[in-house]
Amino acid sequence: MKHQTLDQLHIVADVHAEATDLVATRSQRLERWAKLLEKNPDRRLEALTGTEYKSPEIREKMRYNDSPLTVAFEDPIFRAQGLRDDTYGEARRFFELTDWQLHEIVCHCHVGASIRARWAASRVRAAMSERFGFFAWLRGIFMH
Repeated sequence: MKHQTLDQLHIVADVHAEATDLVATRSQRLERWAKLLEKNPDRRLEALTGTEYKSPEIREKMRYNDSPLTVAFEDPIFRAQGLRDDTYGEARRFFELTDWQLHEIVCHCHVGASIRARWAASRVRAAMSERFGFFAWLRGIFMH
């Protein structure tokens, strides 16, 4: 897949500026990611292995095919807004997450080798909370 700027996309597609305005803030981007995951709630996604043990250089480049990060990268609006790929580092930058927050969403130590998309969505929503942790995550499961 080739990365293109919004101006380049305007040449080949009917891109509306108002669509990209819908996900201008961190909370809006996280909420959209959660909704994208919920479109196919039983989809099995790959979890990343050992993000907390990798060096920052390796962690930045980590990616798995069909991970929760892939779901975000499949979205044309996110790509138009500058999501460059589905690596751990790029997701951390784009969604303005700390390493700990992204670790809680995608690492295998919390979910095993794979995670259902609906569980990933609840973890993304929990990251929107100031008090990210087990209870925020649990609340997210029952609220959505």
